[in-house]
Amino acid sequence: MHQRLQRLCPTSCTQWRARRLDQSMFHRTLHHLLVANSVLTAVTVLVAAAVLWTTWPVDIVNLLRAQRPVHVLLAVTAMAAVARMWRTRRPRDVYLVEYGCFRPNPRFRAPLATCREHARLMPYLVDEESLTFELRLLERSGLGNETCVPDTYHYMPPDRSLQASREETEQVVFSAIDDVFARTTVKPTDIDVLIVNCSIFTPTPVFTDMVVNRYKLRCDVQNVNLSGMGCSARLISVGLAKNLLQVAPPGTHVLIVSTEILSSQYYVGTERAMLLPNCLFRMGAAAMILSNSPDRARFKLGRIVRTVTAARDTDYRCVFQEENDEGITGIRLYKDLATTAGHALKSNIAAFGPLVLPASEQLLVALSFLKRKFLSGRAKVKLYRPNFHTAFEHFGIHAGGRGVIDEVQQGLGLSDEDVEASRMTLHRFGNTSSSSVMYELAYIEAKGRMRKGDSVWMISFGAGFDCSSVAWECVQLAADADGPWADCIHRYPVQLPEVVKDM
Repeated sequence: MHQRLQRLCPTSCTQWRARRLDQSMFHRTLHHLLVANSVLTAVTVLVAAAVLWTTWPVDIVNLLRAQRPVHVLLAVTAMAAVARMWRTRRPRDVYLVEYGCFRPNPRFRAPLATCREHARLMPYLVDEESLTFELRLLERSGLGNETCVPDTYHYMPPDRSLQASREETEQVVFSAIDDVFARTTVKPTDIDVLIVNCSIFTPTPVFTDMVVNRYKLRCDVQNVNLSGMGCSARLISVGLAKNLLQVAPPGTHVLIVSTEILSSQYYVGTERAMLLPNCLFRMGAAAMILSNSPDRARFKLGRIVRTVTAARDTDYRCVFQEENDEGITGIRLYKDLATTAGHALKSNIAAFGPLVLPASEQLLVALSFLKRKFLSGRAKVKLYRPNFHTAFEHFGIHAGGRGVIDEVQQGLGLSDEDVEASRMTLHRFGNTSSSSVMYELAYIEAKGRMRKGDSVWMISFGAGFDCSSVAWECVQLAADADGPWADCIHRYPVQLPEVVKDM
């Protein structure tokens, strides 16, 4: 049809295309000015307000009366359309509806005496030198006697079979999901997106399929299974969920599950760097429901910044799964892990700080940079360390180990009370990998320290090397804040041995 019209009247078609092109360019320009450029929009609003203030009400009324009604109607319709366009293109806010954590049964406890006894009963797996190293590490690790390991670790020798790993998965993952559904009115059929992360163990079918089968989720549920991202996978999953929810229809729900399955990871060699995971990691899991609707929400998601330093060879190999000289597979943790975490944290803060710190703190940082630049030849000027208490009331540092917590505390200038949740989580539950930050949030709430409007900064580290920061704002206090700490919160905080602090 268009070709026939062009043959009959080529000049009219050319003019018609030119008008359409001009209209398209006008629409794109109008969209850029009124929607994309928020600064120009704000200035326009201020100028319009000033004009209205100086001419209102007589001149405006006279001006409106002088216009034809159809023109006034078109102007109102255009303004309403622009306002609707701005609302629909603006990213939606994301909220944490509820979360739940796996609380292990006391029969899974692995106190130091039990570890020592089992190791001495398995001389074919652990030699005396390796045993001495592991016991000394456990004594100085900051882990208490109530940390738990799966059933397979209590066997002699440990059961590293696929079936054992599946049983552990069902136990910890389903318990955490049951807990989060019990704490909210959201039903399994309300879940639109499912994200599960576990670093090492990845069976077939994957974790997401196991969850869909157990809870009979809808057939159109979108699901993502993340692996190999280490202890930072929880906050990476939150970032992924945020990106999905910001463009999803209102009322969309995302279920995130984080865990680390230990049964298949037990290292039976003698290399010290690969024995560390046996001493630090413990069983755990956490589940949370996110939504882009504020209904029944408990926390509002703020800024998220992820820093990846894998371009540096030392950082890339800092946490590395490989085989030793005897062909035994394990996770090697290099001795400079805490230092690597500190360097990654500095890069992360450089991007995260300007997004969350008040202008006064950013000004002090900028002034210190200027002093160092212009006075470097006269005196050594120390850079100003921002006071993050001006932006956050609570801190959740990944409980990866005593050294990691010490490094972050020193780097951020935090007090012992600021890192109490991290140290006590490490003491009670051990390093539960990516789920540890949720145990720390549960600790803060169980102690009754959370207030409406408080901000929380979660920091996690993972293989790669990866550092992630997430900010939350409390919008509703929990009706039942005990969670995984229900049977022991009255005993915390505990006094840690001096050897742990001084090492």
